[in-house]
Amino acid sequence: MTAVSGRGGPVVLPEPGPEPVDLGRFGGFGGRFVPETLVPALEELEDEFRHAWSSGDFRREFGGLLDTYAGRPTPVTECHRLSERLGVRVLLKREDLTHTGSHKINNVLGQALLTRRMGKNRVIAETGAGQHGVATATACALFGFDCVVFMGAVDAQRQALNVWRMGLLGAEVRTVESGSATLKDATNEALRDWVASVETTHYCIGSVVGPHPFPWIVRELQSVIGSEARSQCREVLGGDDPDAVVACVGGGSNAMGTFAGFRDTAARLVGVEAAGEGLESGRHGASISRGVPGVLHGARSLYLQDEHGQIREAHSISAGLDYPGVGPEHVALAESGRAEYDSVTDHEALEAFRLLAESEGIIPALESAHAIAWVAREAGAALPSGSTVLITLSGRGDKDAAQLADAFADTGSGAGSGTASGTGNDGP
Repeated sequence: MTAVSGRGGPVVLPEPGPEPVDLGRFGGFGGRFVPETLVPALEELEDEFRHAWSSGDFRREFGGLLDTYAGRPTPVTECHRLSERLGVRVLLKREDLTHTGSHKINNVLGQALLTRRMGKNRVIAETGAGQHGVATATACALFGFDCVVFMGAVDAQRQALNVWRMGLLGAEVRTVESGSATLKDATNEALRDWVASVETTHYCIGSVVGPHPFPWIVRELQSVIGSEARSQCREVLGGDDPDAVVACVGGGSNAMGTFAGFRDTAARLVGVEAAGEGLESGRHGASISRGVPGVLHGARSLYLQDEHGQIREAHSISAGLDYPGVGPEHVALAESGRAEYDSVTDHEALEAFRLLAESEGIIPALESAHAIAWVAREAGAALPSGSTVLITLSGRGDKDAAQLADAFADTGSGAGSGTASGTGNDGP
C-alpha cells in the first residue's frame, strides 16, 4: 500500500531567494543579450516582479490561486514497492497532481498576475511537451487574455492531445516548421513575435532560461515545490532531509524549483539530462555534460554546438527535454559543485516509465521518467543501499500515451496495449 502525506492549505510561499547580480548573472552565466527594443520590457518586468514578490497582497493572491485553483500543496508519496525493489527509500513530489498535470501551472499563474499588473492583454509562450502551453492557455482563459502558443511541428505531432487541449482553452497554436521544428525553434518564433508586439504582449517563458529576469522569476515562482517538499520530507522522515534530491533537467524549472528548497541542506542535488540515443551518438539533450559556453535566446549558458559555434539539434524521446541548452543557474550550481548532473538514455527512460507504473500505479511524464531511471540505475551504487531519495515527478504521462504505445509496440514488449487475457465476460 502506498502511503501519501496529506495536503492542506493555505499555501505558504517561501521567502524570496537570492537575486542574481550584474543584470542577471549566475557566476559567468545568464545576463541579458537581446535586441534594444526588448530592453524596456525586460526592465519593466524586472521592476514589477521585484515589487510584486515583496508585496504581501501579491503573494497572498498568488498563494490563493495555487491553493484553490492549482491544487497545492501537492503531496509527497512514499513508494514502498519500488523502494523494496531498488533497495533505497523513494519519495515522490507529486507535481503531476496539479491542475493541468504538471509543475508548469505554478509559473504561469504568477506570470499571469504580472501581466495584469503591467496592463497587458496578450500573452505568448513557447512549448515543447505542450504542458507549458496548456498551462499558459489555462491561465489566459482564467484571466481573459488573448493567447498564442508557438510549438515545433515535430512536437505538435507527438503531443497532439496537448495541441487539442490548448485549442479548447481558446489559445491559437502556431506550429513552427523551421530548423528541427522543436522547442528551440518555437522559442525563436516567440521572441520574434515579442519584438514586434512588446507594447501589448507579455512573453511567458516556461523555464529558467532566456534573458534576465526570466531565470530568476521562474525559479522563484517554482520554489514553492522545494519549500513544500522539504517540510513534507521532514514530516515523513522524522525531522530529517532526504539523502538525495533528484529531478529531470531540460531548461530546468522543475529541478530549480525543487533545489531551491534544499540548497542549504546536506542533501545531494542531482539533475538528470536526456542522453537520448547515447552521448557518443550526438543525438541527445545533455547540455551540461556536452555543451560549451555560448549565447542563445538572450542568455549565456552551456549549449550544444558544432565546431563552428552553430547550435546543434537536441534529441530526446521526451519533447520537454530536447532543448539544446540549460538554465544558467544550473550551470553555476554545477560549476560550484553544489549540484551534480548526469544523463540517461531514451531506453532507460522507457524502462523507468514502465517500472513506476507497474510498481506503484503512477504513470509519469517521459521527462520525469528520466529522473526515475537515474535512481533505478544508481541504486546500490552512486545511491548507497538504504539511502532516502526524493524525486520530483514533474508531470503525468497522459500526454505521452500514444507515443509510448508505439514505442513499446516497436520493442515488442506489449506494454500499454491494454489487451486483456482470459475468457471472463464482464460486459461492455
